[in-house]
Formats: sequence, C-alpha cells, structure tokens
Amino acid sequence: MSTLRISQLAERSGVPASTLRFYETAGLLPAERTSSGYRQYGPDAVERLAFISSAKLLGLALEDIRDLLDVRDAGVCAAVRARMVPLVFERIADADRRSAELAAFSARLADVHRQLSGPAPAGGCGPDCGCTTTGDKAQAPGPVLIELSPTRPQVAADEPWREAPVACTLGGAELVERTAQWQDLIAQATSREEFADGVRLTFPSTPELAAELASLAAAEQDCCAFFDFTLNLAPARLTLTVRAPEAAGSLLTDLFGATA
Repeated sequence: MSTLRISQLAERSGVPASTLRFYETAGLLPAERTSSGYRQYGPDAVERLAFISSAKLLGLALEDIRDLLDVRDAGVCAAVRARMVPLVFERIADADRRSAELAAFSARLADVHRQLSGPAPAGGCGPDCGCTTTGDKAQAPGPVLIELSPTRPQVAADEPWREAPVACTLGGAELVERTAQWQDLIAQATSREEFADGVRLTFPSTPELAAELASLAAAEQDCCAFFDFTLNLAPARLTLTVRAPEAAGSLLTDLFGATA
C-alpha cells in the first residue's frame, strides 16, 4: 500500500488519530489531501512516527524534534546523530541537576522527619518546635529550604493539545457558523463548571444530543487541535469537558464561556 488513511496509520502505528492531526498541525507529520478532503500519508509515515515517539521518550521538546526531522529528511544519518548528541547531553545535564536537587530535598525531609519524631515541647507550637521551617541560613541548625528548578514541561501521550499551535484553520464565514452551532448546543446545557484548564458542561442524557456533541467536537478538534474534548454519557446526564492551553483562553471563552 503506497498511501495510508488516518485510520489506517493510527492502527498500524498505535498513535491515536487525534495525535496524528496534532503532529500535522505542529509540522512533524506531513499529510496530503485527497480530492474528497481525506488525509493521506506516505509510506514512510510509520517509521517517521517511530522516530518522533523515540525522541519524545528522550524528553526532547517538539521544536527540537521538528528540527531533527528536517535533518533526517535529508537522508544522512550522521547529520541526525550529530544534531542529537548535544540535545541528549542537555537532557543528561538536566537529569543530573534534578537528581542533585532531589537528593538535597530528600536530606531536608529526613532532617525534618528526625525532628518531628523526637519529643514535642510542652504547650503550643513555637519557633523552635520543628513544625515550622524557614530558609534562613543564619538560624540555628535546622532544615534549609531547597528550591527545585522546574523540569522541562512534558506532554503526555494523550494530551497533545497542550503544545498544539493556537490557530484555527476555519475562515471567517465558517468560524461564524461554527460558533453559532456551539451556541445552539451550549444553550441546552443544564449546568457549567469552570476549572483551571477549561469548562465542564452538563446536558440532558439523550442519544441524539450525544451524537450532535460528538460530531461537532470532532469537527472542532480537526480545525483547532489545541482543544481537548471528553464526552461522558451516563443514564442521568451527558457531560462534555473541554480543555485548552492558557494561550487559547479567548477562544475558549468565545465558544464555551470559560477562561483557560
């Protein structure tokens, strides 16, 4: 088979179709379109996905993986290896730094544990009871605050939306129509719960409404990979959870009345 449809590639590679669409938007996985608009992938797509998955397991950022793929497309393995060496070295340095920080933090916890395991002072807590710690190194011997440096943000395999480009492929008229479609459905919601990443909407539990929500969510995710949709159908209620990265806050508000 010379080309693969998105469902065939997902089955052969084990990568969900939503992730394949995200990789295309992020510039990692090129796809052609058939005359009817279906995605079509070349015969090297499975091997390309294996390379992407391997790079992600090493903790490489998406922009680094994209650069590596550009080098890899030139067909010279030595060039790919030369580009990977400093990237992997950086990850080793990151891991070593984190290891040292965690070792210091573990020592601090052990010190606090020893203090708390000893006899408690009479009466209430005080500055020397061991329940309260500070980072003041001038104080009497005690635990020292260890600030852990942030790790490089990693995207879970099932959360590609967190690093998806915040861009919609719909034109002006299409976007107006899509917004109207969402507003018509959201008007049927019986409750709304906002949280850090998005909003959770509750609807009456009917198969017809579930089908409409699923169809519209799929269409939205196809043009806006930065949205993540979860639809839960229970006997008493139908719940749609929508999440998006912080940069997509205004778009999330426009469609669902929530802030990221």
